This record gives sequence, C-alpha cells and structure tokens, in this order.
Amino acid sequence: MLGGIGGFLLSFLASSNLVANRWLRGAARRVLEFCRTVPDIVFALIFVMAFGLGPVPGVLAIALHSMGALGKLFYEVVENIDRKPVEGATAAGASWVAMVRFAVVPQVLPNFVSYLLLRFEINVRQASVLGFVGAGGIGLDLLEAIRKFYYNDVSAILLLIILTVMLIDLGTEWLRHRLIGAMERH
Repeated sequence: MLGGIGGFLLSFLASSNLVANRWLRGAARRVLEFCRTVPDIVFALIFVMAFGLGPVPGVLAIALHSMGALGKLFYEVVENIDRKPVEGATAAGASWVAMVRFAVVPQVLPNFVSYLLLRFEINVRQASVLGFVGAGGIGLDLLEAIRKFYYNDVSAILLLIILTVMLIDLGTEWLRHRLIGAMERH
C-alpha cells in the first residue's frame, strides 16, 4: 500500500504532459528509477542493518521497490491520457491539483487499479524471498525449516505460499473484473 501511494503521487509529477518543469519531472523520474533499479533484496539487507531483524525491513524494501515499479507504470499511463478534459479543466480555472483530480484520475484509475493488484500479487511472492535475509515473514520460517531439515514443514510452507498466491490471483482477477464492469456502467 505504501509503495502504491508513493508511486501514485510521483507518477503525476513525472508525467511530461502534466509537469512543464524539466527539473521537477526529472527529479521525480530519478527517484522512481532508483527505487525500481535497486533490487528489493538489497533494500531489505540495508533495512535489516538499520532496523534489525523483523517485518519492518521487509515492508520498507517491498514498499520502495513497488513505488518505483508502479510509479513508472503509472506515469506512462498518465502520459497517454486524452488531453481534452485536462484542457477543459485548465480553461475553467482549475488548480493543478483539481485538474489532476477531476480530469486525469478518472481516466487512469482502471489501469492504476489493475497494476496495483498485479503488484500486490508480486509482493506476496517476494515477501517469502525477503525472509531469507531476515526481513521477516513466512520466508524466515521457510529458511529455518530448511536449515533444520524439517522437510515436512518445508513442504507445508511451500504449499501455503503457492495456495496463497493462487487465491490472491483469483481474488484480484475477480476484483479487477468487478471494478472494470462498474466503471464501464458509469
């Protein structure tokens, strides 16, 4: 959720059709590039050193990487919007924030939700990997079971991870279709 919020906010600042200031747009894009380029496992290692073992390093690592990945996808969607509503809102005297809220967000929301749900599924899988570096979660339990040669536990944990990802995939697909259907009716 944190990564989605950060990506959402920075995507508008990184969009060339909404921000004329090259420096501001460039700074937003560099932040997103940095967060997207550094692997989340590296972020996790850094945060484990800073905060110790536990879930906080994993959450922060996934949030930063998600912010970069989602921000990039989001600003590409924003750059492909229909300019007419933006021009209409600007001509009516809307502030930049109001223009984004009423002319841009309604156009991009279906794609944003779709990308956000996909990233949620990716993050659940990635959370199990981050446990291997001490960033908490079920991955830490999996690593412990592997180290102690508890193969029944390893099998059970892997099965739970697979089932969880499958259920999340089915749930996000159902939710995505419901949201798209609701948006098409309006």
